[in-house]
Amino acid sequence: MVRVMQLTRFGLDGLERAERPLSSPGPGQVQVRMAAVSLNYRDWMMVQGRYNPRQRLPLIPCSDGAGTVVAVGEGVTTWRAGDRVMGVFAQDWADGCMQARYGRLTLGGPLDGMLAEMATLPENGLVRTPDSLNDAQAACLPCVGVTAWHALVEQGALKAGDTVLVIGTGGVSLMAMQLALAHGAQVIVVSRSREKLNRVEAMGAMAGIHSQTTPAWGKAVRELTGGQGVDHVIEIGGAETLVQSIEAVRPGGCIAVIGVVSGVSSQIDLRRVLMRGVRLQGVFVGSRRMHEALSDAVEAVALKPVIDRMWSWTEAHAAFEYLASGESFGKVVLTW
Repeated sequence: MVRVMQLTRFGLDGLERAERPLSSPGPGQVQVRMAAVSLNYRDWMMVQGRYNPRQRLPLIPCSDGAGTVVAVGEGVTTWRAGDRVMGVFAQDWADGCMQARYGRLTLGGPLDGMLAEMATLPENGLVRTPDSLNDAQAACLPCVGVTAWHALVEQGALKAGDTVLVIGTGGVSLMAMQLALAHGAQVIVVSRSREKLNRVEAMGAMAGIHSQTTPAWGKAVRELTGGQGVDHVIEIGGAETLVQSIEAVRPGGCIAVIGVVSGVSSQIDLRRVLMRGVRLQGVFVGSRRMHEALSDAVEAVALKPVIDRMWSWTEAHAAFEYLASGESFGKVVLTW
């Protein structure tokens, strides 16, 4: 038997410890002993029933995890026992553009996720962990890391000298900042917390804007960039921030629409998008090839994901509540 945390009904009180049968991996499968899982806002929405109210239960939540291979099934040639690996978020997305079917095979819903002592995944559903990262750090890459890479590097063609606007200081935002700085770009961060702005400036951000005292921060961003606007926006906020993001981006710039923390519906003046040639690009994590490219880059520049706090997997309820509070700076991680 293997110990898991599973969602039996929507709501945090429906997240319960359980045991499930453990069988040997089948042909083409790899069995991984989990060491760490990082929490995403998507996981919180899934637990609450707000991400997919029709999700079949019980469900083992959490999309991001890292661990060590303990056994492989017949025909597996890529992995062997002892290899350190991370799960690929979209298990069937090897490369190329997003297709609808990829969203039906994602970890943490609809598929069982990583909040278990052991996970059994297809051979192609794993990526090797960079030697420079421990398991907790590696568990931060599959969703937030790949999403930031997809937005800035794959879609945005990020280059040295670009300007990047990051909203908030959660996992995707800080990873995007780290990747942008590693590419020689300049970063502006918007946050409600002065203390967090001090921290991102210490990490290398060119400027921080306190959204509580500067609600029209889109205009402030333009002023910081000489009236031009930024090349890239990492749009995490959703409904309440998109209008300001459009104000902040330069003509021809790209807004990567990633998060919906403040809601999913917004009234925007489409003339500003149309007349200035702004690109609104939805980003749904990314492919295994992107994950591998990110891992190589992380290794090359010795990038370390920012972890706010680590908890035991038995403290999943408290960790989710902390994530939902919005107080974290970087990732929240559960370990075994």
